[in-house]
Amino acid sequence: MTHSRIVGTGGYLPPRVVTNDDLAKRLDTSDAWIRERTGIAQRHIADESQTTSDLALEASRRALEAAGVRAAELDLIVLATSTPDYVFPSSACLLQAKLGVKGCPAFDVQAVCSGFVYALATADSFIRSGAYRRALVVGAEVFSRILDWNDRSTCVLFGDGAGAVVLAAGERPGIHASVLHADGSHANILAVPGNICGGRIEGSPYLQMQGSQVFKFAVRVLDEVARETLAAAGMTIGDVDWLVAHQANARILDATAKKLGLPPERMVVTVSHHGNTSAASVPLALDECVRAGRIRAGHRVLMEGVGGGFTWGAVLATL
Repeated sequence: MTHSRIVGTGGYLPPRVVTNDDLAKRLDTSDAWIRERTGIAQRHIADESQTTSDLALEASRRALEAAGVRAAELDLIVLATSTPDYVFPSSACLLQAKLGVKGCPAFDVQAVCSGFVYALATADSFIRSGAYRRALVVGAEVFSRILDWNDRSTCVLFGDGAGAVVLAAGERPGIHASVLHADGSHANILAVPGNICGGRIEGSPYLQMQGSQVFKFAVRVLDEVARETLAAAGMTIGDVDWLVAHQANARILDATAKKLGLPPERMVVTVSHHGNTSAASVPLALDECVRAGRIRAGHRVLMEGVGGGFTWGAVLATL
């Protein structure tokens, strides 16, 4: 039986750092106010010249190097993003060209903050089917482009970045189970409700969020999908070494760990210095812990995300 396994990780954050104190200079907010409500101290913001595919390229190169895989050996590229370079072509196709390769399928997945989990489950299915042997799975965002920087309730939360993994086919189980869900009836509580029509912007081009409703929904479904995924794999939370959840804010992470009965030391938290990087947050957090030596070969990792749509899902994997 063919399985897929994560054989390399990579991450990239733009050089520019914006701290809470930086934001407090132009908004009615403070470092203490932001930290207390979100756990965030700083976030990275892309330069105007940097696109989603640029950030994805840097993360992908690092993941490929860690895996010992050449870009030309890839059979599949799946890129999760809500902030593509263009309406089309896909950012995955642009990334493919920047990697200097051609021929293999490349496409975007749009599931907002659940995007990487959706993309990982998709690539895993392709490899399990025998269609492909090596896949590059990326989450990349420039959320700073869709924020109203005068709205302190949203702009303090988000940052830009990219994370990537290389999946390879093998005989040993790597990804044990994945579960994906969506419920479009909740679309109004987290959305960018705008579009382009005839060269004009219709609706709002900025992210809008009903924070308290998002919090309640996120904590509930992250708990449910984690349990559902563990059950599908025939395991329990006690079998998990690390929970790498979407880094939305510290309060959601804390509440999720408590509902699952997970010791806080097994919950990965990077939101303090990354902010919410949407589809990039899970692979960024994973790569940071792998490179720091915290997550090692043989560790079992539960990755999960929840985002606008609403979408949510989880993947359980042994590295």
